Amino acid sequence: MKLTAPRLLFVRRIPARALTAPMLLLLMAMVAQAASLSTATLRDLQAAMDEGRLSSERLVTLYLRRIEAYDTRGPAIHSVITLNTNAIAEARLLDAERKAKGSRGPLHGVPVVLKDLFDTQDMPTTCGFLPMKDSRPIHDATVVRRLRDGGAIVLAKVNMSDWFGVPKKGDQSTVLGRTLNPYNLDLTPGGSSGGTGASLAAVFAQVGLGSETGVSIRNPTANNSLVGLAPTEGLISRAGQTVTSFHQERCGPMARSVLDVAALTTVVAGFDSDDLLTAQSLGRIPVGSYTNFLRSDGLRGARIGVFRDLFRKGSMHQEGVGLVEKAIASMKKEGAVVIEGLSLGIDLFAVLEDARLNYYEGPSAFETYFRRLGPNAPIRSVEELVRKGGGLLKTNITRGVRELGPLTYDPEYLARLKTRHSLRGLVVRLMDAHQLDALVYPFKSVPPEGHLETQAEKDNPLSSVTGLPALLVPAGYVTAGGGPISVEFLGRPFDEPILFRIGYAYEQSTRNRRHPSSVPPLEGEDF
Repeated sequence: MKLTAPRLLFVRRIPARALTAPMLLLLMAMVAQAASLSTATLRDLQAAMDEGRLSSERLVTLYLRRIEAYDTRGPAIHSVITLNTNAIAEARLLDAERKAKGSRGPLHGVPVVLKDLFDTQDMPTTCGFLPMKDSRPIHDATVVRRLRDGGAIVLAKVNMSDWFGVPKKGDQSTVLGRTLNPYNLDLTPGGSSGGTGASLAAVFAQVGLGSETGVSIRNPTANNSLVGLAPTEGLISRAGQTVTSFHQERCGPMARSVLDVAALTTVVAGFDSDDLLTAQSLGRIPVGSYTNFLRSDGLRGARIGVFRDLFRKGSMHQEGVGLVEKAIASMKKEGAVVIEGLSLGIDLFAVLEDARLNYYEGPSAFETYFRRLGPNAPIRSVEELVRKGGGLLKTNITRGVRELGPLTYDPEYLARLKTRHSLRGLVVRLMDAHQLDALVYPFKSVPPEGHLETQAEKDNPLSSVTGLPALLVPAGYVTAGGGPISVEFLGRPFDEPILFRIGYAYEQSTRNRRHPSSVPPLEGEDF
């Protein structure tokens, strides 16, 4: 007989003196089985589906109920651009496959959300840009194909910062407008991958993908109290993903737990001949799952350097920095060796600005993307982008197309490439000199800004500029407004296993993440 939530509540009312040893064992087993949608990990979902307590069809239905209750009604988070109308039918097929053949893996029958710049051949890919609202790619992006091969269900394409156009102030895109932050509806969910961040915080799916040229995986991760990975350059393919920089651009797994991000990374990572930057990953990805590296005692003996160059000063940063200092103290308490006061001895924030490549690489990167969309695409070239975008188009795109020639001999671009290479070397040598497993610092030390506000001195693009991997984990919430703050761990190239080990141990010892009150659990979400 399967345990239902009411039966579990009834058992809890039995007086302690009436519990015999067998009854106590049964109660412990029933409590161990109980899970809820907002706190379940991929491991919990797969166990529940294998045991028959949950089906993929029911799981999809639960997420659809939340989208209906909270995305279009209630607080109106406004994150979903396109909903997969075939999701329940796909779930039924995957349930039947599980019964006949078993599970494909951690994503079998699990709904995911995608930032709406990952190509899906069965749904539009808008890039948040109104002239592309009906763009139907002829191929899935490589990461989308890998998700589907792993049994995942693409439940929705979600809002993002307009890739090419200029939306109204405070909005994310010219397609959908403004997405709200579930932790505080008056605050932004973050630039670019904000739809992925908000939808995962609101529990509209189990895991999702974002992307960043600068900070657009990490900013929505921090703003929505999630876990997110900005992976090593070349770990995850960008083929079929709209990009602005063929060096800096990365696809980023995002979720509500380190375990889920590690499992998702395992599915989407690896060499892809359609993105030759991934050749760097050959022989550098562990055999088996990244989840194999997760240990609750993973901080014991870890050597972590406190990278003071990325700690900002001033009253607006005081509380956020305090939360990160508290996080570092907890790492030390869990057995980490903390090396204090590390610095490169340069004005790092200024150097980071001089190493960004996206303006120079944008036109070439856009052209590569448009060419794969097919003959019926609304925009098939950069020339058409400029013509059809008109006054809606970002001025830096128009200027770049007009002014930039071949990059081979562009002196400003080549100088930035050298700065990027130099900075990456400096950071790795700093880690080597102190034999560190990771550097730690605030991703940013201020909470999310209001929708109509622009905040200076908030985040850092170190990971994207250097191509080094960074893992963000929640560090707590500021008092005023309840905005989230995250701690960032930075590693050497392809050190994701180490980052996951450290990040998981920190997450498990602190359990800082809490569910946003604007989108509470609905009835029937326990299983």
